Amino acid sequence: MSLADLPDPTLAPGARHPRDTVRLVGQSRAEQDFLDAFNMSRLHHGWLLTGPRGVGKATLAWRITRFLLTRPEEEGPGLFGDVQPPTSLEPDPNHPALSRIHAGSEPGIFVLKRGANATESALSQDIRVDEVRKLRSFLHLSAAEGGRRVVIVDAADEMNTQAANALLKLLEEPPARVTFLLIAHQPARLLPTIRSRCRELRLGTLAPEEMEAALAAAEEAGEPPELDHHALAALSGGSVGAAIRLVNLDGMTTYAKLVGLMATLPRLDRLGALALAESCVGKGNEDRYQLVLNLIDLFLSRAARAGVAGPPSPEAAPGEAELLARISPDEQAAMKWASLHQTLGARARHGRAVNLDPAALVMDIVLEITAAAS
Repeated sequence: MSLADLPDPTLAPGARHPRDTVRLVGQSRAEQDFLDAFNMSRLHHGWLLTGPRGVGKATLAWRITRFLLTRPEEEGPGLFGDVQPPTSLEPDPNHPALSRIHAGSEPGIFVLKRGANATESALSQDIRVDEVRKLRSFLHLSAAEGGRRVVIVDAADEMNTQAANALLKLLEEPPARVTFLLIAHQPARLLPTIRSRCRELRLGTLAPEEMEAALAAAEEAGEPPELDHHALAALSGGSVGAAIRLVNLDGMTTYAKLVGLMATLPRLDRLGALALAESCVGKGNEDRYQLVLNLIDLFLSRAARAGVAGPPSPEAAPGEAELLARISPDEQAAMKWASLHQTLGARARHGRAVNLDPAALVMDIVLEITAAAS
C-alpha cells in the first residue's frame, strides 16, 4: 500500500472534509468566544477545541482557519474609526486564499495528524514525533514568506509522549503570527502543560433539530435521507460524526433489529442472533462488525439508565421503551446491566485486539445478555 492509499485519519467515513463544510451548527457560543478574542486583540496563540467526538470541532477549526487567512494582516479601527470589526467568522468570499484552502494547497496551513506506521502499510496508532518534526520544518520554511499561519492538530489526544513534548516546546515559544488549533476528544489525556498554554473552546452535543440541520450541511450533494432525527440524536449522543456513520452503515435499521432480537428475551431467537453474528463476518464487513459491537454497548448503557431514570424518551427504535421497562424496572436491575455493560465492553475490546472470530464474539456477548435477562 502506498502512502497515497492510506485513509485520512481526520475524516469520518462518508463525510465531506471539514475544510469544505462551511456551516457549523449548534456551536455559536464557541464561535463567539473566538471572535470576541479576535476583536479585542487578545488572540491567543494556542486554542484547545474540546467536546465529544463528532460535534464539529474540526469544522470549527477549519472555519477559524478560513477566517484568519482571509483577514487583513494588520487590523484596527482605521484612521477615522470607520473600520468595523467582523461580526462573524464568515471569510472574505473573494480572497484568493479561499480557493487554495478548499483545494488543500494553501501554504499557510499545516495539519498535524497520524501518519503511516513504520512499514508504511497502515496508519500509525498515534501521532509520532516524526510528524512534529515535519511541523517544525513547515514553521521554519513558511516563516520567510510572512503572513498568518495556522496549525491544526487533529487530534491532539492521539499524540504519543514524544510528540506531545515536542509540540509543547513550540507552544512554549510560539513562532510569530502562528495560531495553533488543537482538537481534543479526550482533553484529560493531554499533558497539563499543553492545556495550560491554550485557551479552551468547549463544544457541546447537538439537539435533534440541530442534528437535522448539521446532517444537511454535511451532505456532499442532494437532500439528506428521511430520518427520525430524535432517534438518531439519541443513538449518536448528539454527535454529527457518529450520526453520519450510523446513516452510512444503516445503523438505525440494525439497532431496530437488535431491539427486536432483545425483545425475545429470555427465550432468545437463536436464528436471529446467528444472523446478526454472521453479518459481521468476512472481508469488507469490518465497519459493520464495529457498528454491531457499538450498538450492543449502547443498548446495555441505555438499559442501565432506564432502571434509574425510566425508559428513554424518545425511544431510539420501535418497542425500545417497552423492552427496557420490562428488563430494567428498578435500580437493582440498573446495577446489573451497568456491570454487564462494563464487563462485555472490556470483552469486546479484548476480542477485537486479539482478532477473535467476529461471529463467535458477537454470539458470546448475546448469550451473556440472555443469561442476565433470565
